[in-house]
Amino acid sequence: MAQREVSILDKAVEEVASVAYFIEGKGLPATAKKFVDSAFLFFEKLGKSPVTHKPCSFTAWKDLNYRCVPFRKKFMVAYLDMGDEIIICDFALQKMLIE
Repeated sequence: MAQREVSILDKAVEEVASVAYFIEGKGLPATAKKFVDSAFLFFEKLGKSPVTHKPCSFTAWKDLNYRCVPFRKKFMVAYLDMGDEIIICDFALQKMLIE
């Protein structure tokens, strides 16, 4: 299977940036940069994988037909699978996803 195109919405970019800003605020700028780099590498890997993940269990995302995949055990990535394209729609701390 050919690699699918990956598009990232502004909301997801802003959420990754806010986590990185929090990490940087703790005095760890190198760690913040590594976090951002690893998040965007993970997004790209989603395009290379032929796997379609399970639908999100979080109600608001389920209504939007998002698929969910965990990132680093603490975060959740919500995306739309359009067949030849993956659209990264949201990025959130799993603890914050309360029904």
